Amino acid sequence: MQIKNILFSKKFRNLLYENSRLLVYIVKLIKIYKKSRLVNFMKAFISIDLEGLPYIVIPGHLNLKGSLYSEARKIATKIALIVADELNKNGFDKILIADSHGPMVNIEVDELPEYVEIVRGIPRPVSMVSGVEECEVALFLGYHAKFGTAKSTFDHTYSGRSINRFEINKVLVSEFLLNAYAAGFYDVPVIMVAGDAQLLKDDVAQITPWIETVVLKQSLSRVSAKSPSMIKIEAELRESVIKAVANFKENKVQPLKTKQPVKAKITFQASHFADVAELLPIVNRTDGLSVEYTAINIIDAYKIFQLLVYAASGVSGLLEWLQ
Repeated sequence: MQIKNILFSKKFRNLLYENSRLLVYIVKLIKIYKKSRLVNFMKAFISIDLEGLPYIVIPGHLNLKGSLYSEARKIATKIALIVADELNKNGFDKILIADSHGPMVNIEVDELPEYVEIVRGIPRPVSMVSGVEECEVALFLGYHAKFGTAKSTFDHTYSGRSINRFEINKVLVSEFLLNAYAAGFYDVPVIMVAGDAQLLKDDVAQITPWIETVVLKQSLSRVSAKSPSMIKIEAELRESVIKAVANFKENKVQPLKTKQPVKAKITFQASHFADVAELLPIVNRTDGLSVEYTAINIIDAYKIFQLLVYAASGVSGLLEWLQ
């Protein structure tokens, strides 16, 4: 049991973050070990955003001081716990929830079951999928379409203020695709996505047809949508989890991969964001709004993307201060 204690120690995992290529091999070793007779448990990962959740339609739902933020928190918490409960009933001993919208402190924690862990706060490594490497499967809840998608509530890609487009190896990605690629790096398949109908119709159905889906809203515009009752949503979520877990156990799902090294391209919303991004030596300016860079893998590409988004946020703050 000494090997087990080393593999699962916090200190050992923190050291591994310094070398992502080594980490992926160790994660595979841990998964093999967990499937052995010595350890018999499964852990699921839930990443939950707000914009693709039912009933959330105005900016007041989305920020800490918003007029309807408390309502959004209740909706997010209920959806997350429904899915966590059904996962637990279907053989998952632990569920890790990554609170993944805005300030990333949206889920109400008072009534979390004993089998649930939660990742909160920002900034953190690989943002919306922080901790996915610990798990066997991933589920994405409340996800929305990428920026520029017609009739999709709050369409954006990671940062509505600064990001127009993000491409990974010439594939235009949504947050769903970016996070699915990151999970796939650790051989973790996404088995279910619940969110905006347009995302499910576009990226999910076209690129990952093996994933179970639940429509939480049919968007009528960027700030309006039609959603079923919570009673119906709960029934559909539970049914979808049961199907998704069965697909996983029957090897009908697969991790989403992208080739390495990763070539990334960001198109910003304004040229001053690109002005600052190109200060990073590994970044090349391609036009007034766009920059490119190459990373050894999707995890490093994700972290560089995060850094450039945070830099853009700093520029916005600076320009506001200079008014």
